[in-house]
Amino acid sequence: MTNLDASLREQVRILGEGLGHTMSAALGEDFLELIESIRVLSKKVHQGEASHQELSQALDNLKDDELLPVARAFTQFLNLANAAEQHYRARERVVEDYRRGEQPGFSRLLEELKAQGITSQQIFEALKTQQVELVFTAHPTEVSRRTLIQKYDALDACLDHYENAPNEKKRLLVLKRLEELIAQAWHTDEIRSQRPSPVDEAKWGFAVIENSLWDAIPAYYQALDEQLEDLTGSKLPLDAAPIRFASWMGGDRDGNPRVTARITQEVLWLSRWMAADLYHRDIDQLRSELSMHAASDALISRVGPVKEPYRVLLGEVRERLRATLDWLKARLDGQPYDDERIIFDADGLREPLLLCYESLCEKGMQVIADGLLKSILRRLAVFGMNLLSMDVRQEAPRHRQALAEATAFLGLGDYSSWSEQEKIAFLTRELDNPRPLLPASWPCSDETREVLDTCQVLAGERPDALGAYIISMAAQPSDVLAVALLLKTAGVDRPLRIVPLFETLADLDRAPEVIDQLLSLPWYQQYSSGRQEVMIGYSDSAKDAGQLAASWAQYRAQEAVTEICARHQVHLTLFHGRGGTVGRGGGPTQAAILAQPPGSVQGRLRVTEQGEMIRFKFGLPALAERALEVYTSAVLEATLAPPPAPRPEWRALMNQLAERSVLSYRALVREHPDFVRFFRQMTPEQELAKLPLGSRPTKRKASGGIESLRAIPWIFAWTQVRLMLPAWLGSDQALIESIQAGKTEQLREMIEGWPFFASNIDMLEMVLAKIDLPSVQEYEDVLVEEDLKPLGQELRQRVSDLMTHLLELREQQELLELVPLTRQAIHVRNPYIIPLHQLQAELLLRVRACETDGQCSVNVKPETLERALMVTMAGIAAGLRNTG
Repeated sequence: MTNLDASLREQVRILGEGLGHTMSAALGEDFLELIESIRVLSKKVHQGEASHQELSQALDNLKDDELLPVARAFTQFLNLANAAEQHYRARERVVEDYRRGEQPGFSRLLEELKAQGITSQQIFEALKTQQVELVFTAHPTEVSRRTLIQKYDALDACLDHYENAPNEKKRLLVLKRLEELIAQAWHTDEIRSQRPSPVDEAKWGFAVIENSLWDAIPAYYQALDEQLEDLTGSKLPLDAAPIRFASWMGGDRDGNPRVTARITQEVLWLSRWMAADLYHRDIDQLRSELSMHAASDALISRVGPVKEPYRVLLGEVRERLRATLDWLKARLDGQPYDDERIIFDADGLREPLLLCYESLCEKGMQVIADGLLKSILRRLAVFGMNLLSMDVRQEAPRHRQALAEATAFLGLGDYSSWSEQEKIAFLTRELDNPRPLLPASWPCSDETREVLDTCQVLAGERPDALGAYIISMAAQPSDVLAVALLLKTAGVDRPLRIVPLFETLADLDRAPEVIDQLLSLPWYQQYSSGRQEVMIGYSDSAKDAGQLAASWAQYRAQEAVTEICARHQVHLTLFHGRGGTVGRGGGPTQAAILAQPPGSVQGRLRVTEQGEMIRFKFGLPALAERALEVYTSAVLEATLAPPPAPRPEWRALMNQLAERSVLSYRALVREHPDFVRFFRQMTPEQELAKLPLGSRPTKRKASGGIESLRAIPWIFAWTQVRLMLPAWLGSDQALIESIQAGKTEQLREMIEGWPFFASNIDMLEMVLAKIDLPSVQEYEDVLVEEDLKPLGQELRQRVSDLMTHLLELREQQELLELVPLTRQAIHVRNPYIIPLHQLQAELLLRVRACETDGQCSVNVKPETLERALMVTMAGIAAGLRNTG
């Protein structure tokens, strides 16, 4: 195996030694020796030189009061290893893992496009009009507390100082600071005492922008400009922004009762306040820099014959931003405030800044204009005056309920019992009617009042503060028209983007028909103005049908919707609701974008960035710059040089694979009489509800079973026990049967020539590499009743058979043979994760015995056991990284 980069190994060693010193100071040298003995034994287990039983026996010998600190020790090391790897990735510009020689890059892409006969002007125009929007969401996948994340980010700066220290004295000072930060992390609780509120989640998103993206954006666009100028002789216009950002934080109310209209309004104001504050700091610094006196006639006529015209104008801008901050603070405090100087939109700030920019250029000072001033203009193009535009998401049944109550109140009958055509006739009639559907105040349920209150919040906001209104569980054209009518009823007097979200297999199959019917309605044709956005759900479709069948259904739905929108002469934007894990559409950005159907991108893309993946991609400025480059390059390539459509014989085989896969998946998950019991005994699914990860409940219905469990905890639970079942179940039987039927060469052709299929196989390989079958068996041995163990043995055998056949298909000796960084990262972490698995299994046994039988240890409190269990969850999640 190729060794990890020497500098990365050195940094892991330094951080590990610092943790050892901290633990020794806190708990004594004997405890440090205990941890080291467990680590060495676990490493031998991982290398096949010792058995899991030996490690299990060593952990069984732990005293009750050692369980928590041992769990914390291994969890902290994994967090420190992540910090070292993040630093390495930022330095080497490797934000995601690809096969050797396949790291995407903008300059490389430009050469390839030119070689294909695409002109420089075509490239420039495509970039100038590109519309990519990354939508931050606060799904409960981020385990680490924000205070710890800040400490790990500080470690990054220290590692940079250590690498660049000019002498040994400076290095020793850096090492002292490193140990201080490690000690701070050790003496800080890993687990939140309570769930974050939706406002807390939004503030966390704002912090990513403040601490990373605020610097990354101008740096990235400067690099992009330099490459474009070399290629085309032109730079991007100052108001162009191929990549922008939006957010669901504070707006995603799908099954989250904590997101209310009041919360949405508060987050909207907080977002604008944060933007105004960041610009205020920038303008303050810019004003101190622009002390020159030569100015254009336009600027002089604006401020008069003053000695320092730039400072005078920027002083006015600074005061306007101060008034804007005071206004937003008053709104947040519920106080009235009025000031004619308030800046409401980006144009109010852009106009004076452009006046300064043009003046400097006119007077021969472009080098000054292209400094901080240009950086602020680039930020303004990306973030506007709202920082993040907000999407609102609500489930279609809530809208149907609101309209059913409204029609009952008006004596028109029961909306919910009407046919689809009757609903469409009513909705379009009312949408054309100039009078309001309802009086301002009418008796309705609390749920309906909340829907209407949310619409009223949107009515009071400026258009640039808002993104899209997402309808989850959308099933009919009437679901889109229903939202339009509710918005009209609340006073929204402009078209708002209304986006149906298709999630389950059945919904994806029906999506083309729904969009075709919707775009055929005269009222909607006028409302949508030739543009349509459609969201494709990855999480629930994979949970419903298994990864392979869901992925193919998503592909086919996108193909068909793309064709329908082209037929209606409508500009389509596909919104991909992807998560961090393979089971939720995760994977390297470039591979995922190029795996989309040809013609479905066309310079427009929206995609969610969820939970922990926001930090891994955008948490450090250098990582964020690289992530932005990958997104820009991939969308440009998919637009100008899309992959060819799959051959008919490939589609036929894919249909067979998907059909066999979904039958196999559902035969176990839905039909096997013992599956639910096995799942709940084997995994910490029930205990996950106690882990205060995010503001949203783990289930849509408190009393529901697996069918009501959200996709994130469903995947999280299987990841914790290292079986990764949602990402491979069903795919195994489909692929193995196809190989056994003599389709190996055709499958290899599909991997070579069809990016969609290659991406699926790559992700399957990555998932299989993260599975640890001895740990899986350990959970079974400790937690699963005897009559269920044959099911566990069957699943382990299925995984083992899939690994064998996949290696044969790929003609490899080991998994991830051609993706060394990922393979090495798993290899390095396993000796630290394996003890956490064994500890978790034992803690689950004890916690459950204490809860069900009252058999609690007299030497340890139940809350200590639960905290130790939560720490193991956090540690395993940190070790495996993309857990949700």
